[in-house]
Amino acid sequence: MKQWVFLVLSIALLVACREDETEGEAEIPVPVTVEQIVKKPIKSYVVATGTISALKDAELRNESDGAYELQINSQTGRHFALGDKLRKGQVIVKLINPEQENQIRIESQKLGLENAEREYTKQKSLYEKGGVTLSELNTAQQTYRDAQYSYDNAILQLDKLKIVTPFDGILVDLPYHTPGIKVSAGLTIAQVMDYSNLYMEVSLPAKDLPKVKPGCEVLVTNYTVQEDTLTGHITQVAPAIDARTRTFKSSVVIGNPDLHFRPGMFVKADIVVAQRDSAIVVPKDIILSKRRGKTVYIVERGAASERVITTGLENQDYAEVIDGLKANERLVVKGFETLRNHSKVKIIQ
Repeated sequence: MKQWVFLVLSIALLVACREDETEGEAEIPVPVTVEQIVKKPIKSYVVATGTISALKDAELRNESDGAYELQINSQTGRHFALGDKLRKGQVIVKLINPEQENQIRIESQKLGLENAEREYTKQKSLYEKGGVTLSELNTAQQTYRDAQYSYDNAILQLDKLKIVTPFDGILVDLPYHTPGIKVSAGLTIAQVMDYSNLYMEVSLPAKDLPKVKPGCEVLVTNYTVQEDTLTGHITQVAPAIDARTRTFKSSVVIGNPDLHFRPGMFVKADIVVAQRDSAIVVPKDIILSKRRGKTVYIVERGAASERVITTGLENQDYAEVIDGLKANERLVVKGFETLRNHSKVKIIQ
């Protein structure tokens, strides 16, 4: 009998010790990092990718034959070269064609215009004094206008022997031609781009058509220069859905004042379709999915407190919390993976 009593007491003592050990282990504080909840802005995006192009792009071709003569850039003191900044109206290349210049007879056309103008002025003065008839005045006026048209046409023909910059921009292509060698009409002589503003066209899923509208802000990043973000906006939205791809097209214009982005780059476009200026915002990676719903932890009186939350706007990294959290509460952002409701915690930096 004494042996049985001793055995029962031993077992009870062993169980009690194990329970004490388990309780001791449960009381070990879990190290966590917290952040105080403050209201922040949040934006919701529709994400697209595409290739950017210069908003202004001109491929310059020669309209006439002539001997190739690359001009000197007055800004650099040397012949024009790739990468040169250009001003509207600069002559990049001249084509020397004496035969065509002789046929145009620009000096003769100019002299004829001056003579016709003087004669018209004279006839107009005489008409006012009654010295000539209206018919004679009209004839002089017609001669003057014909001379003006002839001179203007001669200038247009001479301009075909020049490759002129159509707008301020950058010289991005300059195919080599041997100086003095005759080049045939229709060749690409130069290409000029102004990429201080960029353009891209994106295809978006049909479900996003109600959200994307002209004027929507667009944040553009390049995969190789992610620290740079440019701002643009939607300029056009196609009203119809492509039946094959179930997508619709939108056009984006992007400001690039420092010329950091270059035409041809592949970029990501975050189209802002909704935003809040002041909201409780939490990182999406701390939100746990449980049976009760979306859950996060806050710290109260040295212990973790489980909160079921309702989210609103979301983007790739953050979610708006519209119910379940309050400003100034301490949110667990690290160490939450092993927490349970009421777990003891130790706050670390």
